[in-house]
Amino acid sequence: MTSRSSTGSRTRFPVTIEQKGEVVLRVVPHLTDINANGHIFGGWVLSQMDIAGGIIAARVARGAVATVAIESMTFIAPILLGDIVSVYAHEERRGRTSVAIRINVIATRGVKEERIELTSGLFTFVALDENHRPRPLPDA
Repeated sequence: MTSRSSTGSRTRFPVTIEQKGEVVLRVVPHLTDINANGHIFGGWVLSQMDIAGGIIAARVARGAVATVAIESMTFIAPILLGDIVSVYAHEERRGRTSVAIRINVIATRGVKEERIELTSGLFTFVALDENHRPRPLPDA
């Protein structure tokens, strides 16, 4: 994996995903999800991650939640047409009204069912009351 630093130089760093938490979604991207490079749009996977994170956050909050931040997002490998995409999510930390959910995306690719680490992110959700205002999380 290469990344550009703030000075524009390329740096190499290993990125691995810890397969932790539960599989919240398992989806197969469609032909309409492909960009001009033949990869799946980054926005498509971001949407899947937000859905999965919201499911876990709503369970923690025991009610409605809203995404308030994506603290980090790392794209490791492209998603290809035909990949079976699994979205794993688990609670990483919680505050008074918010919960941070770690979301990892892994593909199963080809007839050999090769496991490909795709992306990882940390999403923050806030619990909402009936007026769509932040409310305290229930006790764990």
